[in-house]
Amino acid sequence: MMIAIGAGIAALACLGAGVSIGIAAGKATEAVARQPEAEAKITKLLLLGGALAEATAIYGFVVAVLIIVLLG
Repeated sequence: MMIAIGAGIAALACLGAGVSIGIAAGKATEAVARQPEAEAKITKLLLLGGALAEATAIYGFVVAVLIIVLLG
């Protein structure tokens, strides 16, 4: 039972990454609407931030799977 709870808590990283990417995409859209000439810089930063957030989600998923496999 405790293994499932630990894996569930580790998998919450995926939820946080999804929310953060959504917020970042919304803010990037607002920024491009305000300054269309800065679209290239904004897109580059958005992709970098999205990649870092996805890496966090993947780490959380891997930890959850390791908890289930190794401790299960």
